[in-house]
Amino acid sequence: MLRVHGLACDRGDRRLFSAVDFSVAAGEWLQIEGANGAGKTSLLRILAGLAPAAEGHIEWEGRPVAEQRDEFHARLLYLGHAATIKEDLSALENLQTAAAVAGRPLPESTALAALRRIGLKGREDLPSRVLSQGQKRRVALARLLCSQARLWVLDEPFVALDVAAVAQLCEILDEHLARGGLLVFTSHQAVQLGGIGASLRLGQ
Repeated sequence: MLRVHGLACDRGDRRLFSAVDFSVAAGEWLQIEGANGAGKTSLLRILAGLAPAAEGHIEWEGRPVAEQRDEFHARLLYLGHAATIKEDLSALENLQTAAAVAGRPLPESTALAALRRIGLKGREDLPSRVLSQGQKRRVALARLLCSQARLWVLDEPFVALDVAAVAQLCEILDEHLARGGLLVFTSHQAVQLGGIGASLRLGQ
């Protein structure tokens, strides 16, 4: 479903990585590993169309992404390392706003169910600025429960989560894979996921 051929990335006059090749099919996951500065986040941003590649190309369902950008991005959910939420909006409003920006209206009942499952029951209407870092991260991760995207690209999704929240996120990711979803993510910690998985280490 997703194939990457000969991908390279430059930062200024420094090449972060080159000749990166991998493929991820339905129900499969790929963990991107590497030391700080190896280009893990840059690779995910290239996949998400937020940064250009110096070399190489990406295919989705056998066709270059460059020929089907709108179709590809409609099937993609990207969550960056930072908790991409607006401080003045509530958790519920953040989910609804993100969905509206993506052009996918989100029923309030669906958003509330996602927030309650992710551990934010009773905090759905609080301004996000009063939430802890872990709770803010949960707001961002609740987007996963509201998404119909086939491909999830997640940068350090387990950061700022306690042990129970890590286990819950693994459960959510496993459900996505069981539905035939695809997952590409970075993480500094070992996690146990179902489906067929592999790792790719940058900087070797």
